[in-house]
Amino acid sequence: MVMRLGELIEGLMPVTVTGDCLVAGLSCDSRNVGEGDLFFAVRGGRFDGNEFIKDALMRRAAAVVSGSPLSLSVDVPYVHVQDIYTAMAGIADRFYGHPSGRLSITGITGTNGKTTTSYILHNILSADGIRAGLIGTIRYILGTQELTGRFTTPEALDFQRMLAGMSDGGMTHAVTEVSSHALSLKRVDFTDFDIAVFTNLTRDHLDFHGDMEAYYRAKQRLFLDLTRHAAVVNIDDPYGRRLVKEIRGGLRQGADLRIITCGIDSDDAELRAVEVKEGVEGLDFTVMYGSEVFHVGSPLLGVTNIYNILSAIGASVASGTGWERIIEGVRRCRGVEGRMESVKAGQGFLAIVDFAHTPDAMQKVLKTLRRLTGGRIITVFGCGGDRDRGKRPEMGRIAAELSDTVIVTSDNPRTEDPVAIVDDIKKGIKKGEYIVEPDRKRAIEEAVRIAGPDDVVLIAGKGHEEYQEIAGVRYPFSDREVLREGIMGLTIDD
Repeated sequence: MVMRLGELIEGLMPVTVTGDCLVAGLSCDSRNVGEGDLFFAVRGGRFDGNEFIKDALMRRAAAVVSGSPLSLSVDVPYVHVQDIYTAMAGIADRFYGHPSGRLSITGITGTNGKTTTSYILHNILSADGIRAGLIGTIRYILGTQELTGRFTTPEALDFQRMLAGMSDGGMTHAVTEVSSHALSLKRVDFTDFDIAVFTNLTRDHLDFHGDMEAYYRAKQRLFLDLTRHAAVVNIDDPYGRRLVKEIRGGLRQGADLRIITCGIDSDDAELRAVEVKEGVEGLDFTVMYGSEVFHVGSPLLGVTNIYNILSAIGASVASGTGWERIIEGVRRCRGVEGRMESVKAGQGFLAIVDFAHTPDAMQKVLKTLRRLTGGRIITVFGCGGDRDRGKRPEMGRIAAELSDTVIVTSDNPRTEDPVAIVDDIKKGIKKGEYIVEPDRKRAIEEAVRIAGPDDVVLIAGKGHEEYQEIAGVRYPFSDREVLREGIMGLTIDD
């Protein structure tokens, strides 16, 4: 695929353009530039791409796009733009032939539940015989190719390339998680979403957004340009209820947009779960949709997953999927790695690995586990470094109040001192028994050692991750494997 630079930037209102050329590819990483590529010099939080322009040119970049005026001598076309992120999204969309126009795309946003909702919806589409791609936190499913997820929502260049790959591979649908970072950094701009889903909004990423209002506004962006099909919104969440009011109040005047509300506690929800039964083997409940009533069973654990199921059902209803296929798809979804995942290795207690890394998620998972067990809850968790410090004492408070024993440890300390992070968490612990063990492996082993019959061991925070980032280096580490090995070691010792 080759296009002229002039075609790619037409209508994007660059500040200045020097020259024209053929463009064979797109890159925002100088290390990956190939001959004939257009290089985007992006000034990010840690690195400034403008400092790597020479590196890109050494690798035979055909031209450069930057948010900064030209400050060095280059012998290739140079495009200065007002907004590098808008330029990346617009140029990528054009270079790959507007792939979102060839797919039915569902975007899922919210603090918690994006990954599980996306998996359930993907299962429903598969049950309906639909070939659908998936872009999310854990993996990217791109036709016959399946990759480990690096970002919840990839950079605009990769995002549009993936959509194009899905379309070229014969897929007709795409399910994508859409993070607040992606919306703020315009990674999904120029993408035509058919359905947008809002799961919930609770405290997270305030190190990036500043406050909850800015965080909400970032999420809201997914719905501002939604003109086709439907918005699916959880109105048990106060921000979801606000979003529905704002959409109906004129944010999308003139749009042919259907709003499907869902919930458990909201009597006015169009899609509502009632008669809920939960146990260690899964969920059983009834879905009311207008005058229709359906029985739904799922192997997923916890009432929180009912919200994820309702969101996926809402998106399926909006796309015209029949109820028989919806119910089958929900039943077939066995769960997501690191999301309320039960680890079984012959032990006499329940062992759970969960991605809960926000106060709200921690509270919900612990309340769920309390309903499922008559024994003690032993919680192992830490908080990520270089992230919202304000949530650390709050998570400590919640863990201590809702657990019988808490073992405070490291999560991904990144560039911070693990002990300092633990100290922040401890500030919120006012009562209850807690142990400090900064070594995460030892903390998990200690939880297994002290667990008795009918207890629950919860390893929270990292979920599916296969690494632990310490001092900027990622070391191999899996909560699931360490937990399994700890249980098996305990069994052997016995």
